[in-house]
Amino acid sequence: MSGTTRDPTLHERILSDIEARIVSGDWPPGHRLPFEVDLAAQYQCSRMTVNKVMTQLAAKGIIERRKKGGSFVTQPHSQAAVLEINDIEAEVLALNLPYRHEVRARARRKARAEDLKRMDVPLGAAILEVRCLHYAGPHPFCLEDRIINIAAVPAVEEADFETMSPGRWLIWQIPWSSAEHRIHAEAASPQLTTELRISEGAACLVVERRTWLADQAVTSVRFVYPGEMHSLVARFSPAR
Repeated sequence: MSGTTRDPTLHERILSDIEARIVSGDWPPGHRLPFEVDLAAQYQCSRMTVNKVMTQLAAKGIIERRKKGGSFVTQPHSQAAVLEINDIEAEVLALNLPYRHEVRARARRKARAEDLKRMDVPLGAAILEVRCLHYAGPHPFCLEDRIINIAAVPAVEEADFETMSPGRWLIWQIPWSSAEHRIHAEAASPQLTTELRISEGAACLVVERRTWLADQAVTSVRFVYPGEMHSLVARFSPAR
């Protein structure tokens, strides 16, 4: 095998090994990677080959290179547009991390008084309540609490949210004509501490969204993100 064919293969193997260690959580955010000279010795290759791998990882935003300090695993940090309906899976994949979600609870029930504050439905209307935890790699990314108006989306009763998350399913199944976002900060409760694996009282970013189709309420959802991992972006033009 010639050197020209061997070097790319070795490059890909080093890249794959390092990414696997990071994605699995074996090397968590803030972890300092081995120095280039040590990786070169481990893989029995030139330091230039290792340097190219590190440069590629840094370009992806997976590691941060500090002058004279070494290379460190970065903290995934998502940005979402305030005026858009974003898909959580797309947010995670944009971070170059694998996505998955877990359905923590699902129940068909009648709308209670507290639900009417979240969604424009009559008292006693049939709704589906779903609670999901979304992951970026091995780490919780955000917690989703959602109620869906069954009258607006009858097919939701048969939806398989284990395969496709509720948000993505709704985007594919039904259009929306208007939406409302409310955004605020919240200290992590004991339950959020457990589910999001953060410290009790840690700052969380809460995004509450309601959507309608014409004058019919479709869904109301509450997303809770660890505050240090997420920011919101709004792009707008001057008022005329």
